[in-house]
Amino acid sequence: MIATETAYTRRPGFGALIVMIVSLFALSGCGINAIPTYEEQAKAAWSQVLNQYQRRADLIPNLVETVKGFAAQERDVLTSVTEARAKATSVQIPSDILTDPTAFQQFQENQSVLTSALSRLLAISESYPDLKSNQNFLALQSQLEGTENRIAVARRDYIEAVRLYNTELKTIPGRWWASFFYPDAAPMQTFTIDAASRELPKVDFD
Repeated sequence: MIATETAYTRRPGFGALIVMIVSLFALSGCGINAIPTYEEQAKAAWSQVLNQYQRRADLIPNLVETVKGFAAQERDVLTSVTEARAKATSVQIPSDILTDPTAFQQFQENQSVLTSALSRLLAISESYPDLKSNQNFLALQSQLEGTENRIAVARRDYIEAVRLYNTELKTIPGRWWASFFYPDAAPMQTFTIDAASRELPKVDFD
């Protein structure tokens, strides 16, 4: 029995298999799985960013119609919001947008233009007391402000997730794992516009 076990353990390749198993456990403890883990976290955070931007886009038609009912003469502002929304929502988002600087920058610029147009739309309510006190407008304004807060949180979480992922790709041992096991891993893009530039206006003409 002893001789049989000895012969078995001495079969070619058995020792290599043991070394491989031990090495895999050792590598998992050294962070070999960090890159795909951080990548998935960043992608999940990006999905939340898209969800919140879509939530905002869904509110805009009703908001525009409500404002139009009280301030139809503000057609330039109303048109700019409608066009900015169309541009921000009609562009097909490429699957590799997170690693494509040009596509990511275009997405960011489109959303920034829409934010600016919305700011002007909300600001004109100060010139129309009836609009400013309209319950439907107030409800939509409140929902929009809540969505802007959700966007800010989603962007913050995405920026942090990307920071972790990109840092892992640049530092050791992450650089080693990327070279050997994840050669296609590429740094992800992140937002460059600060939260202050996206803040909805607080207009007071008193």
